[in-house]
Amino acid sequence: MLAMLLYVTLALALVLMLRRPARRLFGAAPAFTLWLLPPLLALLPWLPAVPSHWYEVAPIHVFPMTQAVVAKMAPGPWSLRWPCLLWVVGTSLCLLRLVFHYYRMRRQSRPVSESMLHALKTAQPDIDVRRLRLHCAGPAVLWAPRSLLLLPPDFLQCFDANQRRLVLQHETAHLGRGDALWLLLGELMLALFWFHPLAWLAWPRLRLDQELACDERVLRQSPQDEATYAHTLLHSTGMAVMPMSIPWLAQPQLKERLNMIQRPRPGALRRHFGFTALAVLITGTIFVAQAATESHPVAVQSKIQAPNIILRSSPHYPESAVKNREEGTVVLTVLVGTDGMPLRVVVDANKVAPDLIQAATDTVMHHWRFSPEMKDGKPVQSYARVPIVFKLDTPPPQPVAPPPHKPPASSDS
Repeated sequence: MLAMLLYVTLALALVLMLRRPARRLFGAAPAFTLWLLPPLLALLPWLPAVPSHWYEVAPIHVFPMTQAVVAKMAPGPWSLRWPCLLWVVGTSLCLLRLVFHYYRMRRQSRPVSESMLHALKTAQPDIDVRRLRLHCAGPAVLWAPRSLLLLPPDFLQCFDANQRRLVLQHETAHLGRGDALWLLLGELMLALFWFHPLAWLAWPRLRLDQELACDERVLRQSPQDEATYAHTLLHSTGMAVMPMSIPWLAQPQLKERLNMIQRPRPGALRRHFGFTALAVLITGTIFVAQAATESHPVAVQSKIQAPNIILRSSPHYPESAVKNREEGTVVLTVLVGTDGMPLRVVVDANKVAPDLIQAATDTVMHHWRFSPEMKDGKPVQSYARVPIVFKLDTPPPQPVAPPPHKPPASSDS
């Protein structure tokens, strides 16, 4: 979770920094693709990866008369119980809010009358009438398995014929671009990162970039309608921005949308180059983040607990090795599974007697247990390097201090 938070913070900061320059250079539509970066980087810590680093275990010394079994309990992972509980509660409330508003908007929507359908088909012949609904929050696009276009009941009275055509072009541009699904993804990420200040800062800017991209598409198709389009925006009634919907106009967006209409728009070549350049930028950022994770796993990954030996049976010193006076250090690379069981043991190439290698390998594979590496509270596979030192000379016993002398108790005569 902490790794995902780090990546999302980096992605949001980059998008907020680059969205305006990208819009001026390449146009609103290419700049909007920058918003792909936060969800892609959020998925990066959850992608499966092959174990790429080792953890060194302290050398284990084996003597001919070594104690048979040594057990050591590894410290458990740091508990994130209360922060996780708070996050779950906040995310659940945000998701319940979305479900409630969506259910209410679907219940309040009504079919469009036949007379209104005829007028709408006249204004926009290619409109999909199956997506049309009446709702007081319209004009807006509402996410659904098949996204809906909401129109206010007085739509024909509020706009003249040219304005209706432009509003419908704008809303069908939202449907064609799949903006309702983008909005749903943004709402879900906002629910996941409800505690993050950058998420709340980015949310209205994502909606603004969405509107600017659609405005640009409409004006690219009808450049002669710039004045009518600006007039329609100025005389539209502002409405509250409701979750799960893309309204025709939210008052905080008005100034930016009018400024975009007045500025010259990039040509097709610059737009195509912008899409390519920003796609390369997004891909490069993901590769750099992934490379940084693999190069500095402890620094970049959020919460890692290295594998520890929780049950260790000391290898038996082979009698043949004792007889032949064979010593040496066997270095084993152990692949530790998510359940703490050794999956594979590889012996480093060195000049050690085969009997010692066999004794060390058999003991680790059949009698050792590890606590697996923990990443973000989940067990993952990892490698542990285990040096096992076979020595014939038993270390001298530690001197035992004599007990303190107590004077004999005196008896009263």
